[in-house]
Amino acid sequence: MTITPPALSVFETIESEVRSYCRGWPAVFDRAQGSRLTDEDGHTYLDFFAGAGSLNYGHNNAVLKRALIDYIERDGITHGLDMATTAKRAFLESFQNVILRPRDLPYKVMFPGPTGTNAVESALKLARKVKDRESVVSFTNAFHGMSLGSLAVTGNAFKRAGAGIPLVHGTPMPFDHYLDDQVPDFLWFERLLLDRGSGLNKPAAVIVETVQGEGGINVARPEWLRALSDLCHRHDMLLIVDDIQMGCGRTGPFFSFEEAGIVPDIVTVSKSISGYGLPMSLCLFRPELDVWEPGEHNGTFRGNNPAFVTAAAALNTYWADGQMEKQTIARGEQVEQALAGICAESAGGDAEFRGRGLVWGMEFKDKPRAGAVCRRAFELGLLLETSGPESEVVKLLPPLTITPEELDEGLRTLERAVRDTAPVPAAAV
Repeated sequence: MTITPPALSVFETIESEVRSYCRGWPAVFDRAQGSRLTDEDGHTYLDFFAGAGSLNYGHNNAVLKRALIDYIERDGITHGLDMATTAKRAFLESFQNVILRPRDLPYKVMFPGPTGTNAVESALKLARKVKDRESVVSFTNAFHGMSLGSLAVTGNAFKRAGAGIPLVHGTPMPFDHYLDDQVPDFLWFERLLLDRGSGLNKPAAVIVETVQGEGGINVARPEWLRALSDLCHRHDMLLIVDDIQMGCGRTGPFFSFEEAGIVPDIVTVSKSISGYGLPMSLCLFRPELDVWEPGEHNGTFRGNNPAFVTAAAALNTYWADGQMEKQTIARGEQVEQALAGICAESAGGDAEFRGRGLVWGMEFKDKPRAGAVCRRAFELGLLLETSGPESEVVKLLPPLTITPEELDEGLRTLERAVRDTAPVPAAAV
């Protein structure tokens, strides 16, 4: 497929320089359905990006679209602040019956605002309020959002620098495998907690991603997560799991922490919770932590009723029978097998891979090559993005509803992109 870059004059002259994804994918997209997007010139692309994890059920999912259209056509509430509505009630009942009760999770549900960073800000704010402490511990290569509180617990130097002011009250600790397993887990963290001369203010909470998406697809072991949960319990710190990108089934189970057998004190959820790409986020927490005063944390767009409609439809359609988890694990095994072959053959020893469920990454020793692979994949009709502190990881994030045939097609395209970007041997120059 030959792609002719479109005329992007209005985007280049009117839109801010802050735009990013459109630079890597120079096309004007017009339609999308399932696992594919089509640009205005008729070129079709297989999507291994899924709205950065916001489209776990694909583009314009027929079941969710029907529910949304029916709701709009009957003049259902669109904007409702935190008023009680039929759409909110239906979502809360579905979330309780399909997700929380079967997992014996006692959480209260808070609607903090439309985005993931809204959920993180509310989680940090609540933890500090409950414990009456300011410090929060995060981890190396973490990413929790772009507002100031979220940036303070984010590791990426480029993102942090954009704040323009000092980012305070956050302390980083080594994520799993960060020190190449040369030091016992949490040795440094616990030593600081026990030493009154360490200079570490006792934290209110610890915030963690079970799989660091933007950080490079760094996967925490279940035993590491269990040890972290135990550490928090012993030292009276709340455990916050940021499940914004890895929740809603991305790793297999609905919540990514289920495999570790832990129950976090607070959980943040966003991206695919609406099911349709509509803005929506949740902050979940144990009932005893619900110390908010009415209106103490609010927002104009925290009641996105169309998102409640599609979210309830997604839960009832995909999570009532347990089949989605099994399907995602099976698709993940398909990806793992393919990546093992690509790394062994096409990558020429330059790459290694890791992941869980349907989130995977290929890390290249020659770091710029990851970007080259993504550019070549786009030319071949496959959307991929990079992640990691130096964009050294090719990130695979296809819809959970992708068919085995589509997945195989995308993986073969990735293999070709890796092969096409291989360095030319010196003798051949």
